[in-house]
Amino acid sequence: MEKSYHTDTLKKSVTIDANLQKTWNTVSKIVDLKWLDNIKTARFLSDKKRGIGATRRISFMDGTNVEEIIVGWRPKKYFSYIAISGLPLRGYHATISITAKNDNSVTVEWESFFSSELMTYSEFREFYKLLSHFYANSLKNLQVSLEK
Repeated sequence: MEKSYHTDTLKKSVTIDANLQKTWNTVSKIVDLKWLDNIKTARFLSDKKRGIGATRRISFMDGTNVEEIIVGWRPKKYFSYIAISGLPLRGYHATISITAKNDNSVTVEWESFFSSELMTYSEFREFYKLLSHFYANSLKNLQVSLEK
């Protein structure tokens, strides 16, 4: 099995019956991540808690620890982040954006671009499927928590 570098993009979205402010208030609390699938803990690694430069470590139930830095921030619109450790990737850039459909409904979209470390194509497809399920399950959790 030949190992090489692989790249791909992933996009998942969900429509939520909640207003823009309530949704942003939840999504923008970057270490209050009860809606994230299989999360154990999340904590700040920086003094900065919001906006560009805020850094966090997310620990998952499987023992994985991922460190991320916020690299884009537009209140009530989106934030972007890069993973700097913890994933089998050379590069990972993701954006979570919120678009109001009307006064009481929003679409939340999670989109990423990533480039793998050396791995087989089948290992990369497995990682892609794992990430795809993670996004879908997390967005579903977000929807359930905001529609209470």
